[in-house]
Amino acid sequence: MSNVSRISLTPNWQLLVLSNGHGEDMIAVRILEELQQQSNPPEIFALPLVGEGRAYQKLGIPYIGSVRTMPSGGFIYMDNRQLMRDVHGGLLQLTWSQIKAMRRWVSSQKRLGNKIAILAVGDIVPLLFAAFSGANYAFVGTAKSEYHVRNEAGLLARKSKAADWENFSGSIYHPWERWLMSRRRCRAVFPRDSLTTKILQQWPIPAFDLGNPMMDGLETTFSSQRFYCADVQQQELARPLNVTLLPGSRTPEAYNNWKIMMIAVSALMASLQKQDAAINTSKSVIFLGAIAPGLDCKILCQTVQSQGWQIYPESPVPLSDPNALIFKQKDAYLLLTQQAYNECLHWGDVAIAMAGTATEQFIGLGKPAIAIPGGGPQYNPAFAEAQSRLLGPSLILVEQPAEVAKVLPSLLKNPDGLQLIAENGVRRMGKPGAAQRIADCLQERLGMGHGA
Repeated sequence: MSNVSRISLTPNWQLLVLSNGHGEDMIAVRILEELQQQSNPPEIFALPLVGEGRAYQKLGIPYIGSVRTMPSGGFIYMDNRQLMRDVHGGLLQLTWSQIKAMRRWVSSQKRLGNKIAILAVGDIVPLLFAAFSGANYAFVGTAKSEYHVRNEAGLLARKSKAADWENFSGSIYHPWERWLMSRRRCRAVFPRDSLTTKILQQWPIPAFDLGNPMMDGLETTFSSQRFYCADVQQQELARPLNVTLLPGSRTPEAYNNWKIMMIAVSALMASLQKQDAAINTSKSVIFLGAIAPGLDCKILCQTVQSQGWQIYPESPVPLSDPNALIFKQKDAYLLLTQQAYNECLHWGDVAIAMAGTATEQFIGLGKPAIAIPGGGPQYNPAFAEAQSRLLGPSLILVEQPAEVAKVLPSLLKNPDGLQLIAENGVRRMGKPGAAQRIADCLQERLGMGHGA
């Protein structure tokens, strides 16, 4: 083979992706899928800093270093005990080995004369790795948003004096994080929403408002139905109420969350049946359980059946999942599906939520969610409270599962409030297509353009 043909087959640039969590891995993969469709895509490598990074496997992206699942599963947010568990589980040794792996990769690529870049997805940890790699880099900030401390009207009122620390320098991103984002080799920063981008642009940071990849890939063949239409009362009488259940994906936490949610479901059914009896009507309710593929549905079914639900042979709504489990109790149906996640999001009028990413995606579709803080390690009271600030009026927190029965009916009787919630969700989570927009920008800033 001639040198000319060999050069033409060689990628023009090499990209190393750093991410620190399952959700971050998924966001990275959405961007990489779009990047691979570019006319001159990079050769891509990955280094998942937390977990095993299985999301990269479907794209055939090789790892450059060790991967390992820590005891916390990556959920150390606001929980020092989880952090200590990870330290005892070898976190420091793993981190050091990953730093050395990144340095080896950078050095080897430079020796080969390749043009290299790094994409950091997550929080300050991958950003730090990227900043000290010696290569040009870009950052997708998934963990922080200005909505944690403010909305468009100004700073949020906070109960704790310690909360002032979050915004002590005028941004949710602290000065040392902004320093890392303002280095010459940092070619692009992609905050998760417009408000955060606007704040970061006050400093010499190349921040681009291109949207949130979390809202990509949620398409469904079924149209969504919502309450906040002009004929809301007619619709409420004509069709069932669809309630999406989001218990999370981490075991064993999700099983405990499911038990709590089933208490809320039973209380809600009892409340609705009492209302129907008072006005001599009967309204069907459909509960859509969006179950992560890694969960054991047998365990969930035991909880369902202990609450009086019976197996039913036919689904009340069209689902693309032939293996969905259907239950019935009086005029209510409960579906468990591990394949029709998008349909659960689009069909639901409201969600009962104890999840991270799934809750944000549901709200991003313009729908309200009622959240019940659990025992953690992920969906604990601290996480739920922070998520309620992030999502604003679209997320309603209750302390006890039985309170869902009081909150949900009043929520759905307020079409003006639901319209505000719809607009708020789209504003805070962004419109679909962010992954492609970010990929186009990466190609320009890290790849063939911008003197990279």
